[in-house]
Amino acid sequence: MKSIYFLLFNLCFVFVSHSQEYTVRGFIREESNGEVVGFQKLRLLNSSDSSFVAGAVTDVEGYFSIPKINKGSYILKVDNSAYKSYVQNIEITQPKGIFDVNISFEKKASIKEMGEVTIVAESNNKKTEVLISQIKLDKKGLERIPGMGAENDIVGALSVTPGIITTGDQGGQLYVRGGTPIQNKVLLDGMTIYNPFHSIGFFSVFETELVKNVDVYTGGFDAKYGGRISSVMDISYRDGNRKEFGGKVSVSPFLAKLVLEGPIGSKRARETNPSPVSYILSAKHSLLDYTSKSLYPSINEGNGLPFNFTDLYGKVTVNSKGGSKFSFFGFHNRDSVNYVVADLDWKASGGGMNFLLVPSSTPMMIKGHINGSTYSTTFSEIAKEPRTSQIGGFDLGFDFTRFLRKESEVNYGLNFNGFNNSFVTYNEAKRKIEATNFTTEMGVYFNVRLVRSRWVVQPSFRAQVYASLGTVSLEPRLGAKFNATEKLRLKISGGRFSQNFTSASSDKDIVNLFNGLLSAPSNVQSTFVNQYQNEKEIKNGIQYAWHAIFGVEYDLAKDLMINVEGYYKYFSQLSNINQNKLYNDTDEFSEIDDIFKKDFIIEDGISWGIDVLIKYSKERLFLWGVYSYGKSTRWDGFAFYNPVFDRRHNVNLVGTYLFGDKKNLELSIRWNLGSGLPFTPTAGFYQGETFNNGVTTDITTTNPQTVTTLLGDFNSNRLPYYHRLDLTVKKRFAFKNKDVLEIIASITNVYDRHNIFYVNRVTGQEIYQFPILPSLGVSYKF
Repeated sequence: MKSIYFLLFNLCFVFVSHSQEYTVRGFIREESNGEVVGFQKLRLLNSSDSSFVAGAVTDVEGYFSIPKINKGSYILKVDNSAYKSYVQNIEITQPKGIFDVNISFEKKASIKEMGEVTIVAESNNKKTEVLISQIKLDKKGLERIPGMGAENDIVGALSVTPGIITTGDQGGQLYVRGGTPIQNKVLLDGMTIYNPFHSIGFFSVFETELVKNVDVYTGGFDAKYGGRISSVMDISYRDGNRKEFGGKVSVSPFLAKLVLEGPIGSKRARETNPSPVSYILSAKHSLLDYTSKSLYPSINEGNGLPFNFTDLYGKVTVNSKGGSKFSFFGFHNRDSVNYVVADLDWKASGGGMNFLLVPSSTPMMIKGHINGSTYSTTFSEIAKEPRTSQIGGFDLGFDFTRFLRKESEVNYGLNFNGFNNSFVTYNEAKRKIEATNFTTEMGVYFNVRLVRSRWVVQPSFRAQVYASLGTVSLEPRLGAKFNATEKLRLKISGGRFSQNFTSASSDKDIVNLFNGLLSAPSNVQSTFVNQYQNEKEIKNGIQYAWHAIFGVEYDLAKDLMINVEGYYKYFSQLSNINQNKLYNDTDEFSEIDDIFKKDFIIEDGISWGIDVLIKYSKERLFLWGVYSYGKSTRWDGFAFYNPVFDRRHNVNLVGTYLFGDKKNLELSIRWNLGSGLPFTPTAGFYQGETFNNGVTTDITTTNPQTVTTLLGDFNSNRLPYYHRLDLTVKKRFAFKNKDVLEIIASITNVYDRHNIFYVNRVTGQEIYQFPILPSLGVSYKF
């Protein structure tokens, strides 16, 4: 590990000391509020004949860099249909140096906010980035997806992403191309969020109004991301308004929320320049415990919706004239659900600091973060012992970026994190499984994106060190794209991935709201025979996977594209709660096989499938169609089984249209169709003998009063198809003072489809997902 850090330090020194060319760099910000403009293309032209010299695209921070520019006269030009064109003359008279540019984008007076609603334009970088198994979204893109309960949320957008499925309206969990929720890494400005979704399933802990960018990677992601084996959801929040005070307040039957933002400093100083310091605050609280009994009397036998949650977030950002900035943030999330037979409570709190450094003497950009958080959850069921889980940890990381010619770049970095956790749970045999430990991890990565002619090649490498477990995971990864024609692009990606975290629930659980977390267990069997009948030694429960993905994207027309991807994920080592445990792991049972006494069991598995995305996006009309075919199997050392999230077919259709001359009336629809999920059928019933008198019990004379269920083959049957239609209508009123009033009407499950959530095995009673849910909300932005 010392050698890796030494190499990283020397790479940093080499890149800094050999920066001997001229670089044009800077930031693009909106003139109205000082917020950065990400993913915007720039062109550097020769001033003599306006010929193209070089180009660049701003990143999520609005930063761009055009390196290795020769002496001469140039024109820097930026065009965007929503803003006035920006043109600046640049004279370079020295062979080396840095020319800093701060671009202030002024919005055109004729542009209306609703007319700008777009998913982040991938056309700016679709030829210079691999962009395989990756979806980019911004705030306006999130708002195009029909909201639940008259509220937009990230959950709605994620649920229509290719390769992502949900198991229902309740529980709030996403499964990505065969991966479980614990195998998805969710980041908020660099901080890991342990439980990003509320129990109701419609809402996340994130505030849509604050979202600057969302990157969803469903597989094959580069070495910048470590610690998860299935997917990554990287969410970035914007900073507060640096010029004027503002906010948003909204209310619906589901929740109420408030957002406040503004500059910190004297008003007179802000008349000429944006304030260097800004803040942004958000709070939302569910109202279902007050409204659902009267508004939705048909739900839960008139008892309403038993969900309650609160989310709080705050951030202060300090900016420098050169573009560097420091952000300090904190959050608190709470969730509880009280069913008739079970209660679930969880809460999470944390905070930290992020920084962006733009050194004046080198064209390198440096990002970093330090943060800490805690998460705890308790799940209590009638006549059962409560299950609990707590985790607390910290994370320190640095990322370095150096821009090369033709939009190529080099990224490398390191991170160090640690966490302690404890949990208590029980398997189906009512055997107690518990642990408490502290774990540290270190990771370093190196990533290069080379743009050459028609090719984009992105090799990367990560070394993930699980110090507490004495394990080093070497993880090579590769992504590539070939621009075959102006319209056709071929792409591949793949690599090795690992993770420490394991879920305190089992992949075999039919319905499980308990989302406990623990580090890789060491209480596992010593050997494992995989599905190919190869035996290997097991040191610990660290999980590993290999990804292989191939994709084709084609521009059918200027505003119409299709993307097809096939994927294969081999989960070479998975750790799971041992449902076969019957004995304690003590000396008296030393002759018993490990598989019947260890707390955890090692498995492997395969997930493969194909995802098809068709997207049409124009000024008024937006269409999004997704079809996914997937198959997931697991091998537990005894037999193959289909996990509860194994869905063969999944369809999502989304449409949005803007009506009126001012485009201030929006209609959005979403229809989801999913084939049946697997479940274990009931084979019969019998009177279970309790042996009240021990070994002297006379089974010929006893007459037990209890009825025991005899189960069939595990997950051998399928539930009926799931389908649901959602509709949202928004009416927007813009005032002369730029305030905006929006009235939102929505209907969830328009045709009141009875989708099965649970079946009582004894009575045969079917418990359904949510019925038709109409809602009316209002928001006011000032």
